[in-house]
Amino acid sequence: MSENPTPPVPAGAMMLELVMLPVSDIDRSIGFYRDQAGFTLDVDVRPADGVRVVQLTPPGSYCSITMTAGIGQAPSEPGSVRGLHLVVADIEAARAALVERGIDVSPVQDMGGVFYAWFADPDGNTWALQHMPWRA
Repeated sequence: MSENPTPPVPAGAMMLELVMLPVSDIDRSIGFYRDQAGFTLDVDVRPADGVRVVQLTPPGSYCSITMTAGIGQAPSEPGSVRGLHLVVADIEAARAALVERGIDVSPVQDMGGVFYAWFADPDGNTWALQHMPWRA
């Protein structure tokens, strides 16, 4: 299981737990997310012939991504997920760490006091690093 502790679920809460991410090659995607983006590999199981379920979690996050094969539940075509946000405390440091690991990340842009930098996985699913200074 993950090294990330799971928070309690308060009454009335609806906590986002998992996002299905469509990819064309699970092993290549594991390499990208774990080895380059620094996500934690939480689950990599093959519960039946031809079935695989992989779950990875961004550093410090309670929400994970999952990639599957052989269960017919792909949410859409590989590369079709857009604009998943990773909230960071220091966008320049987060961007530099990803660039150092070989990820092509856009320059940081100030969008009216909220700062963004974008990147994509090997299939074209896109992510935004987001920094909101008032949340630091």
